Amino acid sequence: MKLTQKSTEVKAGALGLSRRQFLKNAGVTTGGIAAASMLGTGMVKKAEAATATASGPVEVKRTICSHCAVGCGVYAEVQNGVWTGQEPAFDHPFNGGGHCAKGAGLRYHTHSHKRVKYPMKLEGGKWKKLSWETAIAEIGDKMEEIRQTSGPDSVYFMGSAKFSNEAAYMYRKLAAMWGTNNVDHSARICHSTTVAGVANTWGYGAQTNSFNDIRNAKNIFLIGANPAEAHPVAMQHILTAKERGATITVADPRFSRTAAHADVHLPLRPGTDIPLVYGLMWHIFENGWEDKEFINARVWGVEKIREEAKRWTPEEVENVTGVSRDAVYAAAKHMAQHRPGTVIWCMGGTQHTVGNGNTRVYSILQLVLGNMGVQGGGTNIFRGHDNVQGATDMGLLFDNLPGYYGVATGAWQHWSRVWELPFEQVKGRFDQNQYLGRDPMTTPGMPCSRWHDGVLEDKTKLAQKDNLRLAFFWGQSVNTETRQMEVRDALDKLETVVVVDPYPTIAGVAHRRSDGVYLLPAATVFEGEGSVNNSGRSVQWRQQVVEPMFESKDDLEIMYRLAKHVGIADAWTKNIAVIDNKPSPDDIMREYARGMRSIGFTGWSPERVKAHTMNWGDFSRETLEAPGGINKGETYGLPWPCWGTPEQKHPGTQILYRTDRNVNQGGGNFRARFGVEYEGESILADNSASKDAEIQDGFPQFDDQLLKQLGWWDELTDEEKKLAEGRTWSTDLGGGIVRVALAHNMIPYGNAKARCRVWTFPDEIPTHREPLYTPRRDLIAKYPTHDDMQVHRLPTLFKSIQDKVISDNLDKKYPLAVTSGRLVEYEGGGEESRSNPWLAELQQEMFVEINPADATDRGIRNGDDVWLEGAEGGRILIKALVTPRVLPGQTWMPFHFAGVMHGEELQYPESDGVSTKPYVVGESANTALTYGYDPVTQMQETKASLCQIEKA
Repeated sequence: MKLTQKSTEVKAGALGLSRRQFLKNAGVTTGGIAAASMLGTGMVKKAEAATATASGPVEVKRTICSHCAVGCGVYAEVQNGVWTGQEPAFDHPFNGGGHCAKGAGLRYHTHSHKRVKYPMKLEGGKWKKLSWETAIAEIGDKMEEIRQTSGPDSVYFMGSAKFSNEAAYMYRKLAAMWGTNNVDHSARICHSTTVAGVANTWGYGAQTNSFNDIRNAKNIFLIGANPAEAHPVAMQHILTAKERGATITVADPRFSRTAAHADVHLPLRPGTDIPLVYGLMWHIFENGWEDKEFINARVWGVEKIREEAKRWTPEEVENVTGVSRDAVYAAAKHMAQHRPGTVIWCMGGTQHTVGNGNTRVYSILQLVLGNMGVQGGGTNIFRGHDNVQGATDMGLLFDNLPGYYGVATGAWQHWSRVWELPFEQVKGRFDQNQYLGRDPMTTPGMPCSRWHDGVLEDKTKLAQKDNLRLAFFWGQSVNTETRQMEVRDALDKLETVVVVDPYPTIAGVAHRRSDGVYLLPAATVFEGEGSVNNSGRSVQWRQQVVEPMFESKDDLEIMYRLAKHVGIADAWTKNIAVIDNKPSPDDIMREYARGMRSIGFTGWSPERVKAHTMNWGDFSRETLEAPGGINKGETYGLPWPCWGTPEQKHPGTQILYRTDRNVNQGGGNFRARFGVEYEGESILADNSASKDAEIQDGFPQFDDQLLKQLGWWDELTDEEKKLAEGRTWSTDLGGGIVRVALAHNMIPYGNAKARCRVWTFPDEIPTHREPLYTPRRDLIAKYPTHDDMQVHRLPTLFKSIQDKVISDNLDKKYPLAVTSGRLVEYEGGGEESRSNPWLAELQQEMFVEINPADATDRGIRNGDDVWLEGAEGGRILIKALVTPRVLPGQTWMPFHFAGVMHGEELQYPESDGVSTKPYVVGESANTALTYGYDPVTQMQETKASLCQIEKA
């Protein structure tokens, strides 16, 4: 049966509409979900569009779902420029015809009348329509004025995980050309601790295997992950593995829909992941279940882990985590007896003050079990937005340039060469002074988790000249940040707020101001083209489905117009064609692929990526490899690293660090990223290397000196020698060093052991530290948090917060633990998905899950209105869902809601006479959530705080 979803605005057979007719007839009545003309016949009158006659051919476009990062393929049906139907791609290697609720409702995102339809400005308390030219001129002039008086760092560039790779790259480049590192996106608050923790364990900070490879696992350990709701199509791969005999362990404070499929459920207390995993390793070491051969050859520093695990006896693990010793033993035994096994985690593991320690301890568990570099093994790290992986790869971060090059001088010099701009010209755009001993160009900027502190904090405590004065909120909703009261204060204090989004988002309405807010209507991802990377590092090309609706414009065009107004467009687009004010996505890909050598993007090209998109059915859903056709032998999506040049046809690397394959066929080993020794001890691999490598032992990363020592220097051409002199494999723009390494079947980044000890982090090994807002004051002395510290540009509090909890008895006043998570119906901050009537009908109210015992103690019944107050005073008015899914003393909330604050609805603007208010609004969970940040990444704490609940 053909699965299509067509809004009843256009009833069956009533196709053939022109865009003009469609926009005229697509209006529906406003007022909550009374827009029920979208929701089925028999409920409301027929829409006017039904009078149109059917005619015109159907054109089918290939696109990718805009929600989570599984990367599901979609066939979009277009008639006369109107998106009239869709099908899940049955031949797509990731989803194979599957869709979740969000994917099934994609089509409505383009023609939603809740969108901002033209540029708008808040002036004198009223929203005023602007032309694009006026809006760009006013914003650009304000930027220049701020630059002159406060410096470039007083402009903040909040970016988006919805950007295409090309837009993400150009946005980071835009911030660089402007002269600031104050640029970031939502990876900061979802997986920045993953990137830091995993990259510092074995070299790359990304998912090591693929969604499809989970089918080969014999044991699946999910911790802080609920894919049954957050990544439903990925859950199908997990259930396939279960059908094939895999055992499943789920560590989650609540009994989630994923936990319902588990053989063992470990209901840990929020914030105790590290003790739990050490408890698993206690049993593994005690019983000799570790993979000794793998450890000896490929792991460094495990003795420190063994010593720490000894401290975490079954008794202490039960005391700290709340998980029974029998359950921990059963889970450890499953892992030992069912190999290979994989570990899956999401934000339940990352969003903690010890987030980097969590991700490292998960990784170390896999090293101890020898589950790395094998089919069915690895760390499968599910990302939450369609291109959060790609935007991260593109350096859309406050502490990185594209390809994870960092922001040190050498990184800037490399990218200046890629851009063919003099380094001194790029450097000259930055503030040349030092603040708190830090140079703005080589100091990470403000994280998006704390941009509001950049506005509100005393500027003498900031490592930059002045506070933030203007902020772009480009494709990201600020209700995803904790401490919403401070976020609101910061929106009030900013001189100018610029929201660039298809919807007004909370950044445009949560403030209490009457001037200085701009709404610029960005096109949706389906109204442009470009590439996106899924969680498994595979790149996919989106064809443009329809032209930008209303007066919206593509992200790249908006960026170009802005860059042109502030005088940096020529440098920004040097070597990139600009057609009708829009930089060419194809040219952009060629540029970043040339520069992003560190993660092996050089094998990508628009032609190769598009060839995969146009031939989905050629790739095996089991192996992701094409057995025939024009892409024969390649892995779907060319997962990075994809070495060499596009002409060399490297197939991509589906499974990182696997030694049973030649590097030219996707093999590899752990990366020699941390030198060759530490404290006199070698950290290179021992008698282990990828298949056919000429050196079957550890070796450092390739550079000009290593080639000379090996006698391979003369294998370079004369031109390659000129470009390689003084360079490493990752900065040699000629590619000769990599070419020669591959010719000898050697991986360019060297061959080292994975490291269990990270000597550059505050905690060398993963260390349990009680959450700042802990309900267990008895454990603070034994497992204290960090001392307060300066992290990059901002002071960051730890001990002072924890001390206040005790001195003010906050754990007594707020006795309930509170955590947050996802619903299947909505995504992220929910602005887009709650503006979709198909999805809004499914979940109409914000709520908190509370255990029956706690509810009874408070006189609360299921469905009651309740006030939930966080430990810093944020109060939210929501519904009670009384359920044993959460244990006594614990509560849980979804984080997708906004539009109500402290019980009062926010006011949304009208656009073209129609309210932009989403169909469903509600209190943000983050209004009640509290201070807390990871010391390495500034990841926010959303999973372990305290609250009190009372009947409203």
